[in-house]
Amino acid sequence: MAFWLARERRGQESDYIQRFDPRFWTVNFPRPMMASVISVAPDGLQVDLEFHHNGELAGLIWDSKDTLDHPLMAYATDRDYAHTKLAFHWHSTGIIALDQPNGPTLTIEGRDAAGTPRTWYIRLWNYAVGTPQDARITLDFNTLESGYGLPGERIHPSDIDRMFISLVPPQYVPGGSAMLDAPATGRVIMSDITCEGDRPMLETGDVLVPPHGEQIATAYDDAFNQTPARLLRVIRGLGYRGSILHYVGMSHFFQLVPAQGRLIADAAGNLCGPAAQWHQSFFAECAARDYEVITSISYELLADHCPDAWQQRAADGAPARTGWVPSSALLSPANGNAMGWVRAAAGHFLTLMEKCGLPVKVQIGEPWWWIMPDGRPCLYDDAAKAALGGNPPVIATMRSTLDAAQLALLDDAGALLAQSTADFAASVRAAATDTAEILLLAFTPTIFDPAMPELKRANLPLGWAMPAFDRLQLEDYDWLTIGADARRRAAYAEVNDRLNYPTELQDYLSGFVLKPENADHEWPLIDAGLDEAADRGITRRFVWALPQVSRDGYTRLAPSQEIQVQAFDDILYPLALGRDAAVSPEFSTSVSVTASGHERRNSLWSDARLRFDVGPGVRSDQELGTLITFFRARRGAARGFRLSDPFDFSSHAMTGTPTMLDQEIGVGDGVTSSYRLVKNYGSANDPQVRPITRPLANTIAVSIDGTHSAGWQAEPGGVITFASAPPAGAIIRAGFLFDVPVRFAEDRLDVTGANFAAGEAPSVPLIEIREAS
Repeated sequence: MAFWLARERRGQESDYIQRFDPRFWTVNFPRPMMASVISVAPDGLQVDLEFHHNGELAGLIWDSKDTLDHPLMAYATDRDYAHTKLAFHWHSTGIIALDQPNGPTLTIEGRDAAGTPRTWYIRLWNYAVGTPQDARITLDFNTLESGYGLPGERIHPSDIDRMFISLVPPQYVPGGSAMLDAPATGRVIMSDITCEGDRPMLETGDVLVPPHGEQIATAYDDAFNQTPARLLRVIRGLGYRGSILHYVGMSHFFQLVPAQGRLIADAAGNLCGPAAQWHQSFFAECAARDYEVITSISYELLADHCPDAWQQRAADGAPARTGWVPSSALLSPANGNAMGWVRAAAGHFLTLMEKCGLPVKVQIGEPWWWIMPDGRPCLYDDAAKAALGGNPPVIATMRSTLDAAQLALLDDAGALLAQSTADFAASVRAAATDTAEILLLAFTPTIFDPAMPELKRANLPLGWAMPAFDRLQLEDYDWLTIGADARRRAAYAEVNDRLNYPTELQDYLSGFVLKPENADHEWPLIDAGLDEAADRGITRRFVWALPQVSRDGYTRLAPSQEIQVQAFDDILYPLALGRDAAVSPEFSTSVSVTASGHERRNSLWSDARLRFDVGPGVRSDQELGTLITFFRARRGAARGFRLSDPFDFSSHAMTGTPTMLDQEIGVGDGVTSSYRLVKNYGSANDPQVRPITRPLANTIAVSIDGTHSAGWQAEPGGVITFASAPPAGAIIRAGFLFDVPVRFAEDRLDVTGANFAAGEAPSVPLIEIREAS
């Protein structure tokens, strides 16, 4: 399906928002403190804060440049605040008040009149009317002065990058690192926000992409700093409907408690106050817009806050760690406290979902036994060892040949994993007021790593088979973005054989692009993955995930009516062409002649386009009737068809008998499994390469390094797909016969009876169709 990586708006619909619209403020802060911002009214926002150390500071931020929204939805950059006035009602609790040292301060980052980078600090109390915790604040940027007292230094309002209001706990010590005796919670409400004077409005994208049938995944770890209303605005504008898969993450949602000199996740699974407020707002916004939410709870927890006993470990005691920075730990399915925390956290989210009127849908996110980069499985934490017999055999690496005892250990570990997810599902179902839907997410590139063929015993246990969960969700983005299609297909087949979920109970997650520099290469593959999943009959497909969609401008487009116009009837032209048929290969070359008579030539087409005139092949009234019938059935030029070119129809020379060695179609890399048929013309050093999209399937012969290969199948469009990817460096060749995809060149067919009766052949021009290759 069509898509677009939109870097900027190009004439799309726009609208205007008030500058300082509550939906577009953000928060930032150092971990382990937590803060969130939500819009509570068209002119109001609320910030919730939770401090753990005396030096922690949160910023409530307004950016002059929108770097978070999708480019088609972003507000315009405007750094000029001259003659602009911001006013709002301020109410705060639990933080240092406006009139105190270190009280709320507006920090402005920009440049002075000479263009030199500057930072100004504006004490809000200097512009407040009311009490230190409840006041009306008016900020006229033309008269703002920096400093604790007035008069101070006048700011330069015409070149501002961003501004933020600092919020600190009552015990605040600049630069302090001491842990507070108890978490300090605070709240700020800004209401009746107005912007007056010059430039009070900002242009913003207001696209509304028609619904395209795909659904979206979010990532709270990457979007905790934004308001839920902002996220939902983008989701709806980009055409996503139905369900939102909401990954709550591994680092920001849970309550922290002190233990042994550090902060760890509260064993009761409580949510921290800011995350609870954010999610209540998010669920309410989703319900108001008719979205269902699948809340994803992962067996993963930020390592800094994960109790030691909860963590999976290798045989040498090394803890399991992901490659993220900061790193996360993997929770042991055998540890009762860890699994109790997962279930309790799910219960708290469940309560919020039901409170907002949403059906309960919970995903168990990627539960697995971690494998170290060198292949060591993390099956050896104390709880796991106890559950696996006390002294389980050591597996040095999953990449080695395993003995019977080691295989049995993997089976037992899989049973433990399956029991943990069964307990999770039962807990959610028991807590839900109504029916709960439980989904499981599995990541096939890890489960079916070809270097670790026995890992599926532990990480895709038979205990997950239908009907353990209501739906099964699969993701394979590592393989998708490197083109490992054979592995992907084999994984789908093995998952189906092993777990037996029908297609209608499976979902697919397509994505994601980790690095923005890979966007142009990887998004086309991700988009094609959505189409492929639809072709497999997967009815619910999720783009993973919203932060990357917005960052790279990925825009999935609704099906176009034009697709139906590009029809092709896979049938052969019904008449013999005859000896007088004409064929004309043509290129397009731009030739510029200089004043001295020299030429500069630019070849605009990489492949020739053929034109035919098949009229001379019509010899009788019966054949003329056949032609007219065929022309009408093709609706003139609207529908394509096959034509056998009498001069060039074989991979072997022009008309020879094909062999498996005729045309080199690729070089193996050990990953790629699909190769397109081509025919090369001219020098082997610089051939003209012709894509072959309409081969005769029963004539194709394929070789790998000169040896006949049978482990492939012909796909539409002239694609050869191997069951297993050819090895790196292997030369892949093919031989075949082929037809040319053509259409009638015109929508009118002129035939004169008298001329035809007199032996004059009609003109029936055809033109080659350039098919995707």
